[in-house]
Amino acid sequence: MTQSRRWALALAVVLPVLAPGLWGCATGSAAPAATPPPTTPAGPATAAASAEPVGDPGLFTLYQPEGRLHFQIPDSIFGRDILLISQIAGAPENFSPFLNSGSNVAEQVVRWERRGDRVLLRTVTFSNVADPELPIARSVEVNTFAPVIRTFSVERESDGGVVIDVTGLFETDVEAIAAVQGAQRTQFQIRRLDPARTFIDSARSFPLNVEIRHTLTYEAGNPPSQSRTGTISVQMAQSFVLLPAEPMRHRYHDPRVGWFTVNQIDFGSTEYKAAQRRLIRRWRLEPSDPEAYARGELVEPVQPIVYYLDPGTPAEWAPYIRAGVEDWQGAFESAGFRNAIVVRDVPTPEEDPDFSPEDVRYNMVRYIANMTRNATGPSVSDPRSGEIIASDIIWYHNHLRSYRNRLMVETGAANPVARSLRMDMDYIGDAVRQVIAHEIGHAIGLPHNMIASSAFPVDSLRSPTFTAEYGVAATIMDYARQNYVAQPGDGVERFIRGIGPYDHYSVEWGYRVIPQAATPADERATLDRWVMERAGDPRYLFGAQGYGLDPRNQTEDIGDDPVRASTYGIMNLKRVLPNLPDWTRSDVPGSDYGDLAELYGELVSSWNRYVGHVLTVVGGVHMTIRADHEPEPVYVPVDPDRQRDAVAFLAREVFETPVWMNEREVLERIEASGAVARIRQAQSTRLRQLLDPARMLRMQEAELQAPAGGARVYTPTELLADVRGAIWSELAEARSIDAYRRNLQRVHVDRLGELLDETASPSDASALARAELNRLQREIRTAAGRSGLDALTRAHLEDMGARIGSLLEA
Repeated sequence: MTQSRRWALALAVVLPVLAPGLWGCATGSAAPAATPPPTTPAGPATAAASAEPVGDPGLFTLYQPEGRLHFQIPDSIFGRDILLISQIAGAPENFSPFLNSGSNVAEQVVRWERRGDRVLLRTVTFSNVADPELPIARSVEVNTFAPVIRTFSVERESDGGVVIDVTGLFETDVEAIAAVQGAQRTQFQIRRLDPARTFIDSARSFPLNVEIRHTLTYEAGNPPSQSRTGTISVQMAQSFVLLPAEPMRHRYHDPRVGWFTVNQIDFGSTEYKAAQRRLIRRWRLEPSDPEAYARGELVEPVQPIVYYLDPGTPAEWAPYIRAGVEDWQGAFESAGFRNAIVVRDVPTPEEDPDFSPEDVRYNMVRYIANMTRNATGPSVSDPRSGEIIASDIIWYHNHLRSYRNRLMVETGAANPVARSLRMDMDYIGDAVRQVIAHEIGHAIGLPHNMIASSAFPVDSLRSPTFTAEYGVAATIMDYARQNYVAQPGDGVERFIRGIGPYDHYSVEWGYRVIPQAATPADERATLDRWVMERAGDPRYLFGAQGYGLDPRNQTEDIGDDPVRASTYGIMNLKRVLPNLPDWTRSDVPGSDYGDLAELYGELVSSWNRYVGHVLTVVGGVHMTIRADHEPEPVYVPVDPDRQRDAVAFLAREVFETPVWMNEREVLERIEASGAVARIRQAQSTRLRQLLDPARMLRMQEAELQAPAGGARVYTPTELLADVRGAIWSELAEARSIDAYRRNLQRVHVDRLGELLDETASPSDASALARAELNRLQREIRTAAGRSGLDALTRAHLEDMGARIGSLLEA
């Protein structure tokens, strides 16, 4: 990325002292927004090679005498909290799969502190807190002593402040803001930072932030690329962002409603322990007319959330991107605010000569011309209160390709608009709009809510009227992208997601001002009541991402029944596959079959996803986040009949060879071989995942905990028997076994052999596997002795019998 102000707090990345999340609560009496020091002009300043400031001073006045960089720091800044964000601006090839241009390597709050003729730069933490009026606050202070990053000599006094030389902060190896840290130093065999090849590229000052770019060059014994140079060069962007003098009033988090959060340990708690407190991350929205707001009228905020549209955005996509941002206006109206989020064009130089995307006052929707197929909604927040102070939305050009492909593969059977490489502009534009809306959701504080797609019945997803109103999920924050359930003839016209009822609810919960609450603690009863009013309605359920045992809480799924939804999805894939050669035919003479190969790969991936959704049902456990005053259980095993249906689905769609994927008209155009290996790998992976010791242990625990006289549970013994019956169905009929099934049967025996290892198989998995192998060996011997088998089948059965014998003896 070429922007120096793209802070990728990318949803799971936060300040070192915090857990993932963003924001705090605002009321009409909340503290004012951060303001620059007195007399600070509004325009940017760029350091030049002179001892005089160039342009207007900003947060700091910048000088660059004789190639050095000086900061003039006003006295009013000393002791103020400043967010320092260290980001990679230019990464070397093969640097890291997780670190690239735009990645943050450090985020910390710092303070400038004067000690006589020296200035200290310290990093401070807000992970431990206490009410400053309490005696324990002193203990918190002395037990979170702030480390000193660097010291600077005062060069001279100047206009109510001091001038210091900060060149060494950016041209020496300062670990707190370094490009290469931790294990990478060992991996790349870093010897030292070479001062001759390390330098400051640029420095700019704005009213609320200072932006520095500098190149760091390391001598390395094992650089990630261009090894003959023995060198790693990384360009870093350092952002100093002034935080409000008084933090915004916060709002406490409730895990039943999804928000990014700031996590703190409160040593002033009245509990008999240091209690964890979580503050939601949100923008500062205050009603411009508090009296009208209190009466329930819609009012405009004092300061709306404003995004500026990247002037490099292609004109054909700009209206959809703009709409994706402003689609959230309806949700904010649920919170009592009109025009709370808007999009503006970047002003011309004549309108505002000082406008810069690097200025922290301006949030951007950036359009990035590279090959990445993604979009992100990063933001930066105040770790003291959770107030979001800046955000950039990133759209990568090639993400258009992702949505074109998925729309064709997953909806093409029932959606005539999706049957071409060049889909209707409005149709793809609507997909772009919804992606932008999803990223804006992150930028206003909302994490993924992967359980929301299970709120809608599968049958409703086949209804034209239902899908026209609700799309495919109760929130746009789920990874429920398009409707793969709708069948030809259903008449469904809307196949993609949109902002839903959960989005209105969560925005109201987080942003609505509660005038009658004098403190954040006073809000809690009202916030709890709002949650309880919707308890039991699946549209308002939140599921934290990462709990992988709940089949309701999955990515890329839709509907309340994974078995039925995936069955419909695979029915559609079978309809789409024979049509791919026609649908992917290019109108450019001389085009090859690259698009056909790519779309076929996407189709196979979709099949794998649908199968994975069903697999989670077996041994699955529903987890519903609850408060301790709610009587219902948090963890409930999945209904046993649903588990049996899931295994029957796997037997039908996976263990019975999916030869339909070997569409000759497709494969003969894209590959010389690979069909057998592809199916073998898919079947092997899913079988091993199904016969997982941890899954079987959960099933056994459900059996032990089942109430006496209750419904019969689905046991590990039944699972093993059902799998054996599905994979070895030829034994009872003395039928020949083809190559696909022989491969699968070998994997089955090998997997049971692995389960014999008691150290790897907790509980009774080892004993159950031994019993299965003994029974299977008897059935194989019986089948092998029958007449009518072809020679290859007989050899296979004899081999399997011998292999089982070896496993049991071992």
